[in-house]
Amino acid sequence: HLNSLSNLYRRAQEDEVVPGEYNPARALMEKPQPDRGREAAYLEVHEAAIFLEACRQDRPPSDKHAVPYLYELVATCCLTGGRWSEVAGLMADDVNFERRTVTFRPNLYRKRLKTANAARVVPLWPQLAEILGDYVPNLRGPLLFPQRGSPFRPVDNVRKSLDRAATSEVCKAPKGAPRWKDGDIRSKMFRHTYCSARLQTLDHGYPVSDFTVSKELGHGGTSLVRRIYGHLGDVRHRAEVVEYRLENVPQELRKGLRLA
Repeated sequence: HLNSLSNLYRRAQEDEVVPGEYNPARALMEKPQPDRGREAAYLEVHEAAIFLEACRQDRPPSDKHAVPYLYELVATCCLTGGRWSEVAGLMADDVNFERRTVTFRPNLYRKRLKTANAARVVPLWPQLAEILGDYVPNLRGPLLFPQRGSPFRPVDNVRKSLDRAATSEVCKAPKGAPRWKDGDIRSKMFRHTYCSARLQTLDHGYPVSDFTVSKELGHGGTSLVRRIYGHLGDVRHRAEVVEYRLENVPQELRKGLRLA
């Protein structure tokens, strides 16, 4: 239970109840070392398109933990490459439709970002602009994704909602299509999905540079992109923009999709 205790002290630090560096639980924890040779889990472009469609058709139950904006939330994760905490803490004003940008920066509700390089501006890709275009004007508070019933607290746990979408009828396509079960889709995958898709885009007719992608992910250098995220997947999808559209799903997989 040390993780829970450490999180409690971290919240107390943010609320300035205890000194900023005071967290005795952390000193007792052995921080696991990452497997630097392991490839990060991600979704292929067509898999992300299918999962987004499942999120669009999602009909959440009427309980306080359900996420009524799962489609918009997952789309923002997959189309910005933001860390989960960064996306969850976005404010409506961080999305600029005129400049076509999304800005990650500290605010009263998130308070801090992971690193000094995490404050950044990323492109508002056309697909995300379409998805958020109808969503943002109907918000009643400052946060882009508030908790249900708590307009000033960022969305928290969405695991049940992700599992519901991953195992929905939409994703039960013919052989060769993704077949997910509970626990297969988690929010960290969306950041990796963006990186993989972004590395396949063109920048003024040329493959986008690792440096550009690293900046959009909030990294101080390119080594992490090259070592962990730098895979191109099995399906090549060269395009001018990052997008996950159903028309890009291979025809043999689209035939069996249960589309609304």
